Amino acid sequence: MHVAVLGAGVVGVTTAHFLSEAGHDVTIIDRDNEVAAACSYANGAQLSYSYVDAMASPAFLLHMPALLAGADRAIRVRPPLSRDFLRWGLEFVGECTRGSASANTLENLKLAARSNQLLDELRNNIEGDFSFREAGKLVLLRHPGDLEKARRVSELKAELGCPANVVSLDEAREIEPAVAHMTGDYVGAVYSPNDDVADAHAFSRALAEHLRSKPGCRFELGLEVDGLIVENNEFKGIATARGLVDADAVVVCLGCWSPAILSPLGIRIPVYPARGYSVTLQPGEHSASVSVTDFGRRFVISHINEQVRIAGFADFVGYRTGRDEQRVRDLLDTARTNAPLAADYASSPNHGWGGFRPLTPNGRPITRSTTINGLYLNTGHGSLGWTLACASAERLVDLVREVPDAAMAA
Repeated sequence: MHVAVLGAGVVGVTTAHFLSEAGHDVTIIDRDNEVAAACSYANGAQLSYSYVDAMASPAFLLHMPALLAGADRAIRVRPPLSRDFLRWGLEFVGECTRGSASANTLENLKLAARSNQLLDELRNNIEGDFSFREAGKLVLLRHPGDLEKARRVSELKAELGCPANVVSLDEAREIEPAVAHMTGDYVGAVYSPNDDVADAHAFSRALAEHLRSKPGCRFELGLEVDGLIVENNEFKGIATARGLVDADAVVVCLGCWSPAILSPLGIRIPVYPARGYSVTLQPGEHSASVSVTDFGRRFVISHINEQVRIAGFADFVGYRTGRDEQRVRDLLDTARTNAPLAADYASSPNHGWGGFRPLTPNGRPITRSTTINGLYLNTGHGSLGWTLACASAERLVDLVREVPDAAMAA
């Protein structure tokens, strides 16, 4: 069967790989001229298998008045008012219960554990350096309440064989000496020894080259998709700026742009853009080997390619990008204040970057078939696209496999 994949980010390219491995011919289409040029380009580089906790939670709900008032520098909530955002917001609030937060985190943990296994298998079968490193991860906490919540969640994770151990600040400093040179008023941390670091952009490019060498795989980059052609509830093809692309099935992996292509077909998915930022700098005097997250200030530090990637923040501003330069400066200032020796903040250029994370209200990706035969979704991974890409791709292939080829050809 010939399957088209819309989107050449880390989720799209990984989906194409697993479809190809299952015996399908695959065409990957993207409007950018290279793979992983958008949300996957310069993300936090963390494979956070042990830290996939849903954003929607009782604690976040209690924090929302402060967010709306602009009291949290790391999160801006200034969206254009629209029916879609209001509906998304109400669904998000509905997920902010202890039961929903636990259930959503549990599902992501299962997906993350499987993704970890699959990436371990995959990275040994493709050429190219994408800076993979078994780094471990420290999440630094500032408030006793966060520490207590972390203890409860760590018990849930332990039941799944996922170590995420609550440690004292002294223990965190022993694990990663660079923490001693951070200035936050931390009360402890969560240490996840099984979490890794790798460059999602470099991985996507290496996997794309691997796909190009396989018969039945091709890329159509720099190609704008005008819409999907559907007749009698059956997918028939893709209308593009260069004409019709025929395929037996299509998988939408367009992140935050997925709703726009689906809404003309009457398919609504609850995906909203949360804009994040990063800078990539030369290492500082005390740069960390372990991946470090400052939970209270919402930034992460990862060491990749002999450089330091600092990423973070979450802005709910629709699809606006006009304040990117200021927000990159805000991120730099936050990191410099709290981790002054982690990077050489005077190094230039800093490769400032912004990208839209496709966030769902429950924090879980949307990997499913649709009411239209031959149309599938693999989108809405939020900030976990790199972490969950392999497992969600495997699930997608299982869905396609459930449809007999004869039925697709009918």
